[in-house]
Amino acid sequence: MTEARTVDFWFDPVCPYTWIASRWMVEVAKVRPVTVRWRVMSLSVLNEHRDDNPEGEWEDYMWAPVRVCAAVEERFGGQALGDLFTAMGTRFHLQGDWGNLAGALADAGLPQSLAEVAESTEYDEAVRSSHAQAIAMAGGDIGTPVVSVAGPDGERVGFFGPVVSPAPTGETAGQLWDGFLLMASVPGFYEVKRTRTGEPRFDLPA
Repeated sequence: MTEARTVDFWFDPVCPYTWIASRWMVEVAKVRPVTVRWRVMSLSVLNEHRDDNPEGEWEDYMWAPVRVCAAVEERFGGQALGDLFTAMGTRFHLQGDWGNLAGALADAGLPQSLAEVAESTEYDEAVRSSHAQAIAMAGGDIGTPVVSVAGPDGERVGFFGPVVSPAPTGETAGQLWDGFLLMASVPGFYEVKRTRTGEPRFDLPA
């Protein structure tokens, strides 16, 4: 029997490629023995010391969703965080509904009053702490998502990505996961990359 694995998946819900990768991870959990722990990271924190501003006019908004995510994780746990991420991603990336955090909370079965956290700094330290764990796994010159698993020696190893569009489904999703595990099993493996040639696709192939 294949050994069950716990996968840490750090995300910022505003990133379209992170959303696509998360749907791949959901598919993987259907065809491979994995348990996903959803974790929060922040593109705002990642980019705050850069001279340029890659997020442009989005920068001020981007703190809002991750604050709400951190509050949900602390108050209701990881499963609730995963449910909220699904609700946020559906509204943000599939419906274009970026401003209705209370609606996303309601979709996830969570108190809509938590939307008030978006305008508070109460959970900023929790966001930064979780983000720092992702950076410790994968390094500072990365983005979101970060995916982490235990390597052959039991130590956890993390990578930025995968960046894939659209999300593979079924056994194809499992095969990509198998490749990810193979890379994670090789000491000193760091990076594979090619230039993206299209816009993110949110449809799931048949």
